Amino acid sequence: MGLAICVFCASSSKIDPRHVELAGRVGAEIARRGHSLVSGGGTVSCMGAVARGARDGGARTVGVIPEGLLAYEIADQASEELIVTPDMRSRKGEMDRRSDAFLVLPGGIGTLEELFEIWTARTLGMHEKQLVILDPTGVYDPLRELMVRLTDEGFARPKIFDAIGWTASLDEAFDLLERSPVRIEPTPEDYVEAEP
Repeated sequence: MGLAICVFCASSSKIDPRHVELAGRVGAEIARRGHSLVSGGGTVSCMGAVARGARDGGARTVGVIPEGLLAYEIADQASEELIVTPDMRSRKGEMDRRSDAFLVLPGGIGTLEELFEIWTARTLGMHEKQLVILDPTGVYDPLRELMVRLTDEGFARPKIFDAIGWTASLDEAFDLLERSPVRIEPTPEDYVEAEP
């Protein structure tokens, strides 16, 4: 039985069409590999493209959308299951609960919020679900550099990079998602100040 893969991605219509095309390819690959999709439940931009790509290939799709965004993101009524939540926090919780793995595509602050919540929980050992960023155009390169800087400055532990896969390749992204995740557990040293 396949994985329920949650895809975090853009809902903005003012982006390079390459990103929408990538989302459609991701949806098709979810179907080709026998997985199902959990998405943000909208029909616009990348969010809609990934769901259509998955459905066109025969994959099951579950959409989760907050009531307040029904008009803006235009609810994906074609989903096998469309869940309307009261707010964004419950949306993320429902998507998390229904997913076995997470794939992050280029997106805006909403996508970053979703990424960081799942990444933080993974780093703290609160779940063992695979988390992968697929970024063939280098949109997230500055973010990666920032995370290296934060690690170098001691604000983050090097193990944060054990909690995530980062690739420009569609095939590699899915290979990473399908691997058994490495168990990451915080240690007391993560929270103890070094002696001066």
